[in-house]
Amino acid sequence: MAFIITEACIDIKDKECMVACPVDCIYEGDRMLYIDPTECIDCGSCEPVCPTNAIYEDIETPASSKVFIDINKEFFEQFGHHEGASNIDLTDKDHQYVKNYTAS
Repeated sequence: MAFIITEACIDIKDKECMVACPVDCIYEGDRMLYIDPTECIDCGSCEPVCPTNAIYEDIETPASSKVFIDINKEFFEQFGHHEGASNIDLTDKDHQYVKNYTAS
C-alpha cells in the first residue's frame, strides 16, 4: 500500500485530496475517505492538500494511527475494487471501526 487516510478525516471529508488524485483512487465513505491500495500509484499528490493532515505514506503513519493501514485495505476487501471512485457511490458505507469511532 502506498498512502492511507487516518482518523483525522472522520466526519470532515474535505475532498481536496480527491481533486488532487490523478488516478481517482480516493473513495468517499459515510464518515471518511479511503484510498484504494490497489489503485494508488504512490504519487503523493493527495498528502499536501489535506487540511487535516489525515494522509500518510503507510511507512510514515504515526503509531497511534497504524490501524488505519488495515482499515483502508479492508474497506475495499469488503466493498470491492471499482477502478475509479467516480464509478461508484459508497457514501453509505464505512469500515466497522470507523462506524463505531468516537474521538478520545
